[in-house]
Amino acid sequence: MRNEREAVRPCFHEIRFHGRGGQGVVSAAALLALAAFEDGYESQAFPKFGSERRGAPVEAYVRISRKAIRSHNQIYTPDAVVIQDAGLLRSEPLLRGLKSGGLVILNSERRADGGNDEDRNLRWLYIPASRIGERCLGQPLPNTALLGALVAASGWVKLATLEQVVASHLAGKGEEVVKANINAVREGHRFALQEEEVDS
Repeated sequence: MRNEREAVRPCFHEIRFHGRGGQGVVSAAALLALAAFEDGYESQAFPKFGSERRGAPVEAYVRISRKAIRSHNQIYTPDAVVIQDAGLLRSEPLLRGLKSGGLVILNSERRADGGNDEDRNLRWLYIPASRIGERCLGQPLPNTALLGALVAASGWVKLATLEQVVASHLAGKGEEVVKANINAVREGHRFALQEEEVDS
């Protein structure tokens, strides 16, 4: 099923990340853009901050294209939304503008309140990213696990490229941190593939 989508996918993708300060939302967007660039795309990533405090809602945006990117505004009609805190679904319009058939990757152990929008035939993936972060990183950081899931579900960036970018970006923090984050990426990737097989 995923191979069929890859065969017809367009060459321009917009992704919106939602989470809270301290969850690595901005870092996740930057890592995805860097991986896309390494895979031969043009790419950009930038954040939108509200109240600059830990725990406040944060958005970040990524564009990936085979051609030059002319837009530099916020993303209003994304192809995918990555939600790092399921609690935000109850208070924020996280799915606004998401295209019909768009991908939603939610950090959740199960279907969350507000996580049902069948009218637009959205693709939902529920990834226990906080639990994966706790197991791999020793703290419930969901960002790298969700990136692995996004790569698995979309095929827009190669897993090996994402791993290389994560390793390079975190190299200054030591080998153990690098290894832990790559393990989280792989866990998220594996979990997403399993979820898609169940749904197909």
